[in-house]
Amino acid sequence: MTDDIDAQIQANIEKSLGEIPHPSLPKGSNLYGSTKIFPDYQAENGESYFTLVHGIPHESSVSFVAILQATRALRKGFESAMYFYGPGTLACMATRGFPTTGDAGFPGELNMNGSLETFIKEGGTVFACRFGMALHGLREEDLIEGVIPAHPLDVQDALIHYARKGAIINSTYNL
Repeated sequence: MTDDIDAQIQANIEKSLGEIPHPSLPKGSNLYGSTKIFPDYQAENGESYFTLVHGIPHESSVSFVAILQATRALRKGFESAMYFYGPGTLACMATRGFPTTGDAGFPGELNMNGSLETFIKEGGTVFACRFGMALHGLREEDLIEGVIPAHPLDVQDALIHYARKGAIINSTYNL
């Protein structure tokens, strides 16, 4: 009886695979158009871009995209700064990795670390809330080089500071 069921499963697999050719398009085929709708804006003199990140690294694609956007703004000439707080501070730790620090236990585990290092190297400013760090047992000496530890009350005042400068503000959350 098991042989009959196995044979029927195999027949169903072959039938399923034959219903639609796989892959339906060869590698390199365009699935989407490429028309960019908006102009490629560049920063005007003195413009700022400020990002708040409250998301867990490698579990929050919105946090990773926020770093990429902040880096793009920096490359467009904006003064670009990021403020990590709550679980976002985990992204600022140079001690992430498995089995040892700096090793990616799975592909993409440390993509935020590498992107933050690039952002800082290219002139971006990164703040990490000390209270957010404390909530997760993180130490200041384990921050990525160039990340600035900040007082918990600075989250709101940084937001006010950049709003008064007229910054574009991107606030991301991981729920």
